[in-house]
Amino acid sequence: MRTLLTSAQMRSADQFTIANTPIASIDLMEKAARAFVQCFLRDEFDTNKSVAIFCGKGNNGGDGLAIAHLLLANGYENIKVYLVNFSKKQSDDFAINLQRIDESRCKKTVINHPSELKTLKADLIIDAILGSGLNKALAGDYEELVQFINKQQKKVYAVDVPTGFFAEGKLPENYNGIKAYKTISFQRPKINFFFPESAVATERFDVVDIDLDEPFIQKQDAGFYLIEESDIRKTLHPRKLFSHKGTYGHALIIAGNTNTMGAALLSSMACLHTGAGLTTACIPQSGLIALNTSLPEVMALPRDEYTRIDNPKKYQAIAIGPGLGTMPENEKLLENLILANQPLIIDADALNILSERPDLRDKLAPNTVLTPHMKEFDRLFGEHKNWWDRVQSAKEQAKKLKIVIVLKNQYTFICLPTGKVLINPTGNPAMAQGGMGDTLTGIIAGFMAQQYSAIDAAVLGCYIHGKAGDELAKDHFVVTASQLAVNIAKEIKTLISS
Repeated sequence: MRTLLTSAQMRSADQFTIANTPIASIDLMEKAARAFVQCFLRDEFDTNKSVAIFCGKGNNGGDGLAIAHLLLANGYENIKVYLVNFSKKQSDDFAINLQRIDESRCKKTVINHPSELKTLKADLIIDAILGSGLNKALAGDYEELVQFINKQQKKVYAVDVPTGFFAEGKLPENYNGIKAYKTISFQRPKINFFFPESAVATERFDVVDIDLDEPFIQKQDAGFYLIEESDIRKTLHPRKLFSHKGTYGHALIIAGNTNTMGAALLSSMACLHTGAGLTTACIPQSGLIALNTSLPEVMALPRDEYTRIDNPKKYQAIAIGPGLGTMPENEKLLENLILANQPLIIDADALNILSERPDLRDKLAPNTVLTPHMKEFDRLFGEHKNWWDRVQSAKEQAKKLKIVIVLKNQYTFICLPTGKVLINPTGNPAMAQGGMGDTLTGIIAGFMAQQYSAIDAAVLGCYIHGKAGDELAKDHFVVTASQLAVNIAKEIKTLISS
């Protein structure tokens, strides 16, 4: 896991690296600028394009000045630096790089007030006005300048963070900062890049290594951690000789209804391809033909209004909810399972039932996994106006109830009983179709059946679910849930083999 840092922690990492490498701060700034330029040139290799670089007077502006110098050295001839002179203070490293620019052939102009900018002739804009650490919305001259830049509707590259963007904490409802095409961030992505509200500030982001002290960074604790492929490879177990179906556990999928059998089929298919030794689908009688026709490997436990699971302990994993319906008999079925004090994977309609029964929510067995999307989460734990508060609530509830909450989104937040939040980086918009949540539930159930812990099952499930979608999206405009389900085993094999 890569530890994510707050702005203050990142400044500490800078200072620690400077003191202990040792390296001069101006040389570290040069490293950052070189890393930015290398990333920028992979996108923008046409050196005939004109580039406007807006530089504040702090270290972010110092980065921008160093970037201007390096772009000139890399063949960009039409570079112009705009020095944003809205503050009397300037950093020492900014002053050093300004002198270097003065001694170069780079064109520059000083902006004392936004009104001095009437037009801007540039193909590309680099934003190096204000860096991280901002905790209030832009106002005055900075706001006016940023509005002018945004109105140009040019491709903007932000240095480390878009001007006006909060690196962590609640994002303002009406964002008034730079709207970047891409942010090139140093050493770590900002925590808030993973929150949906960041989409208005930056369409995408890259992270470049500037050789900050990694052991120091990994010892910090902001509570957020980014899952890496190496974590997945370490966690997955290869299959051993003489193992058999009993070795890999028995999963029960309680899902589907008369008009929603697809959800049961998708969950069961995903569980099967994840590797559960046995999979049983508890479905209505009307779904038996569909199940036996499409998934002959999956056993059936017909469900009616009187069904109860008499011996839940015989299953190593029980998932409930996809396409289930919220009828009273299903509420009773869920209640009986919760009172049996066995960890469950709870999704979809079972979450909706739980939202109406807070008494049951408080009786969930430790290591239960909840997999809500935003609306399901808010029905369970109250309305939230922003994603920062929503994730904080998930963090608190996971710790209080000793459960795992998988809060689904583009970047899924996996909230642990320890209070940590793990961020899953895989997945893509091609997967935005019905049934994806059903497959995720089946994958997590498949891993829990194989005796992976609830935390490991959730992490593996989210990562592999997204990774399978990423591989399919390389040559598919849209990825369906059934396509994804049948590719899970292939993705697991690839990860284990690598």
